[in-house]
Amino acid sequence: MNAGKLHPGAITQVAGIEIGHFNDPRRPTGCSVVLARAGAVAAVDVRGAAPGTRETDLLAPGNLVERVHAVLLSGGSAWGLNAAAGVMRWLEEQGIGYRTGHALVPIVPAAVIYDLGVGDANIRPDADAGYQACRSASSQAPAQGNAGAGCGALVGKLFGQAYAMKGGVGTASLSVAGITVGALVVCNAVGDVLDPATGAVICGARTSDGKTLRNSRSALLAGQTPAHLMAGSHTTIGVVATDVALAKPQAQRLAQVAHDGLARSINPVHTQFDGDLMFALATGSNAAVADPVLLATLAAEVSARATVNAVMAASDLSHQGHFWPAANSLHR
Repeated sequence: MNAGKLHPGAITQVAGIEIGHFNDPRRPTGCSVVLARAGAVAAVDVRGAAPGTRETDLLAPGNLVERVHAVLLSGGSAWGLNAAAGVMRWLEEQGIGYRTGHALVPIVPAAVIYDLGVGDANIRPDADAGYQACRSASSQAPAQGNAGAGCGALVGKLFGQAYAMKGGVGTASLSVAGITVGALVVCNAVGDVLDPATGAVICGARTSDGKTLRNSRSALLAGQTPAHLMAGSHTTIGVVATDVALAKPQAQRLAQVAHDGLARSINPVHTQFDGDLMFALATGSNAAVADPVLLATLAAEVSARATVNAVMAASDLSHQGHFWPAANSLHR
């Protein structure tokens, strides 16, 4: 991996997946929708101690509903879950959803990041934001960095938000042996983002002068005291998707191994202050049978690459007297 360059590919390389972003013009926040119009077998794995979620219980392998039609990733903390109602409304208008015999019910699991500390916390994604994200969705490679749910994302907050840097949304994909796996990740981590190939910090907590990277892991091991942190105010959330057909237990395994990619690219990760989770989608548009080891390897790799892309594609954020540099800016 080359930490100085964006990694290629996008989750939209997975046939049947579309991405749409909504950026709120009033403050840095927004939401991102992953559409699977034909439905996709879905699962989720939560590793952080403070998740904000909707419709995740139904994704357990033993529960009834197997296929979902969209996944929402949103800013706004728990308020941002309201954006899922707009996604449902758009899907209903398209005739997409679970047919109950009495009504059409689109299935839209969702997860949120906490970005209420960036600007006016009374402004957060709502149902209209989710609807507009769907309207903008396409199979083209989506915007990265300061886009959608990544608009207000910050990383490296372990020693205080004032010394953090700009996070964001990133995507990546790989195609090997006739199968494709892609990921979309919104990185708002309390920890630093690393180059998985070298372990070097590329974005995260800065030193007291704000000019260089502190290296949170080294600082903690040296006895430096973290700032007082509020649980749940930091999170990395995402979706890993493949074009092969999977049963729900297999999809759950895919979501689990996607966290390996987060562990390679974020440190510390899965803390009591983060709500880290990964969804998995299998569209089944490809008749190939994937080797499970290869599938797991690809899932972890694209999740790590998407996390790196999230910060490398980001741009500086200056808002209401606060300034958070992006990785490329600080390295320059």
